[in-house]
Amino acid sequence: MAGKSGAGGGDLPASIEAAWGLRERPAKGPKPGLSLERIVAAAVSVAAAEGLAAVSMGRVAKEVGASTMSLYRYVSAKDELYVLMQEAVIGPPSPLPALEAGAGWRAALTEWAAGQREQFLANLWVLRIPIGGPPATPNSLAWWEQGLQALEGSGLGEGDKISVILLVSNFVRSEALLMSDLAAAVTARGVSPEEVVAGHERTLRRLVDPARHPAIHRLLDSGVMSEPDDPDYEFTFGLTALLDGVEALIRRTAEGG
Repeated sequence: MAGKSGAGGGDLPASIEAAWGLRERPAKGPKPGLSLERIVAAAVSVAAAEGLAAVSMGRVAKEVGASTMSLYRYVSAKDELYVLMQEAVIGPPSPLPALEAGAGWRAALTEWAAGQREQFLANLWVLRIPIGGPPATPNSLAWWEQGLQALEGSGLGEGDKISVILLVSNFVRSEALLMSDLAAAVTARGVSPEEVVAGHERTLRRLVDPARHPAIHRLLDSGVMSEPDDPDYEFTFGLTALLDGVEALIRRTAEGG
């Protein structure tokens, strides 16, 4: 059964050892053609088609035509499989044109955030994987490294750089998850996004009392809820506001604050 290996550094979690290729491959088993790569690919296919909840060791074993117990020669638990699935689909970050052109930290960090969002939206099931700790797999460290490089020359201390990277990453993940949930709700109801928004507005107009909810009443009267919705607006707005705050931090740091 897969587990911690002395060759892999001893104290590393099994999933991290597997992601870095530090664990010894199991000896040839009774199922020809079975490999860690094939197991991960099958699990990714299930998640992409049916969602993360559909992934189980038994289901993956069925997909690769093997017994459930035979999978444990390659992965020690479902949580480990999750880590390897995420590592497989997110991949390493693409080069940042702004970083290569020396366009400054803000342009580079904007591209970095957009790249993360693109990967999340292409693999929404990844957002359902619990965060088990700080970045430690090859690709997650590559993303972290690129984000920190984007902040080179900002004047921030190393601790503040890490905090900014976590702040931006959490925003990207939260926004993508919200958009995913809203899209799932629209799909489940079998109507267009515009119909969902219109229905919500009608509901609010029935429930909102101008005396008790004056701010919401003004919002409804403004007509903004009926305006065409840009799917990228909230991301662009939120990231711009967030980076405005980072810019203020950088300015304060430069002034010795």
